[in-house]
Amino acid sequence: MTSPQKTTFTIASRASKLAQIQTNFVRDALQAAHPHLTFATSFLSVEGDRNKVQALYLLAGKALWTKDLEVALKDGSVDMLVHSLKDCPTVLPAGLEIGAVPQRESPLDCLVVKQGKAWKSLDELPDGSVVGTSSVRRVAQLRRQFPKLAFLDCRGNIDTRLAKLDDPASPYAGIILAKAGLERMDLGHRVTADLGVPTLYHAVSQGALGVEIRADDAQTAALCGALVHWPTQWACFAERACLRVLEGGCSVPVGIDSTLEVHGEGEGLLKLTGCVTGLDGSEHVQHSLEGSVSSQAEAEALGVSLAKVLVDTGAKAILEDITKDRAKRVAEEDSRTTTKTDAEVAAIESAMAAPA
Repeated sequence: MTSPQKTTFTIASRASKLAQIQTNFVRDALQAAHPHLTFATSFLSVEGDRNKVQALYLLAGKALWTKDLEVALKDGSVDMLVHSLKDCPTVLPAGLEIGAVPQRESPLDCLVVKQGKAWKSLDELPDGSVVGTSSVRRVAQLRRQFPKLAFLDCRGNIDTRLAKLDDPASPYAGIILAKAGLERMDLGHRVTADLGVPTLYHAVSQGALGVEIRADDAQTAALCGALVHWPTQWACFAERACLRVLEGGCSVPVGIDSTLEVHGEGEGLLKLTGCVTGLDGSEHVQHSLEGSVSSQAEAEALGVSLAKVLVDTGAKAILEDITKDRAKRVAEEDSRTTTKTDAEVAAIESAMAAPA
């Protein structure tokens, strides 16, 4: 006996302003394609938004942006999740899958300078200027070309980061953001300069959205077909396949650039360039591959091939050094936290033992 078809679907995402804009875009597209159905939205708090103190480099990868949402998806509380695809782990929990990738916005990073300043590029920033970003990928690549600049962690939602930048008391001369996020929030006027290749290779799947669903939910999967932009989806899955082999996470300095020249419906020429950069910018491995593809699986295979070339030409050593560095820093931070906690406990015990 088949179960009755649903008529109402709930789409969930993070509670940030940008996440809500992206989710509403997906909702409206689904509603236009399926006017006889109802699509509701739900916005949830996630670990990555709650922990705004630690640097992303020291946190546990991309799952901090998705795992709380995925609990709701797996237990059936919601039917779809909308992510910035760059924040979505390349290996999803069992029973979940990416159901659709809509057409990509700009994948580029961009420079935003402090309000009132006349600088138009990174080259124009004075020696010692502080540039804010939470991405070690950006820092690693930019250190190679702009050794005169200093880089400082800058976390928070887009509006929070802009407020930090523009605060007259802040140290930031500029910050680096994903251009697509600014444009989706109608803040494109804040873009000072695009940072494309060869200056900066963007994050895997940057500028694209991913709609995550339950793998056994055939009805929702069919609905998501209306959202799919196959050139974007194939290129992004190729990028994700490359990152998956490199075992990269949210804070691993893996940069990518891709183009898919469409030669007909369901076929084209895919060009991929990937790079891995050491944290201090001194080591850098880069390679390009291209090939004709006529399926998503072929696109992913090209991404895997690119990753293997990068590994064989030096990326493995760089990534191993980064893993060791992160483990060391996490241990140091844990040690500082423990020491502080022990001291606080000792002070409390001393106070309790003191005579009244």
